[in-house]
Amino acid sequence: MNKQQIITALKAVREQKPLVLNITNYVVMNNSANGLLALGASPIMAHSQDELEELVPLVGAVVINIGTLDSHWIESMEAAVTLANRHGKPVVLDPVGCGVSSLRTHTSRRLAALAERLIIRGNASEIIALAGAAANSKGVDAMDGSEAAVSAGQQLVQQYGAHVVISGETDIIIGENREVRLNNGHAMMPFVTGMGCTLSALTGAFAAVGEMSGAAAAAVMGVAGEIAAARSPGPGSLQLNLLDTLYRLDAETLENHLSIEVTTA
Repeated sequence: MNKQQIITALKAVREQKPLVLNITNYVVMNNSANGLLALGASPIMAHSQDELEELVPLVGAVVINIGTLDSHWIESMEAAVTLANRHGKPVVLDPVGCGVSSLRTHTSRRLAALAERLIIRGNASEIIALAGAAANSKGVDAMDGSEAAVSAGQQLVQQYGAHVVISGETDIIIGENREVRLNNGHAMMPFVTGMGCTLSALTGAFAAVGEMSGAAAAAVMGVAGEIAAARSPGPGSLQLNLLDTLYRLDAETLENHLSIEVTTA
């Protein structure tokens, strides 16, 4: 994955305008939907198991976010992943708060094991907990740095045949034979609810057009966040400016701002 491939992937999203199914949490539905629209994709937020058989065949990807988990949503999430497998759709799993409670941890692992075309996108503490190691978290916030989660991410790649995106000060994207490090974003971004959840939604849009590594979404989100933060005095304006920046983001801006390092095994 290089700059030109990321630029090409963004162009594909804007040309194809993929429909992305989100089973996500109440806190971030509006943020995630607006992020997808600003990027150029099309969101649908659906939680009822009764309509999934009709919806999943129509979408380009399924995004599962466990942020506000309960037993009814778990049933819908499992049904959506099963249908995604049946129809060959990629699944993005955001294991929000994995490691904080047994419900979140067990559900995350069950969904990861169920999905056949999987991208896992989480913060370092979530990735470490999903892999079965002891993580440091404060609610849904990471207390571990992204580098501390690399070995856990590599384990998840092998265990689930997944691509893994570790979000943090440096975003680290791990595939079977490659690691990508992205050094964009801004320290203000964690002060806005749902930035990671929005990234997971964008990851679904890129997966829908065939970009399964997760790197393009992380690159676009990082560059957009960095630019938006430069013109934002605080988190409130950052939310608005991020959407505007995603909408206006072009190849030249990505080329000039993206800080990327790729290593191969």
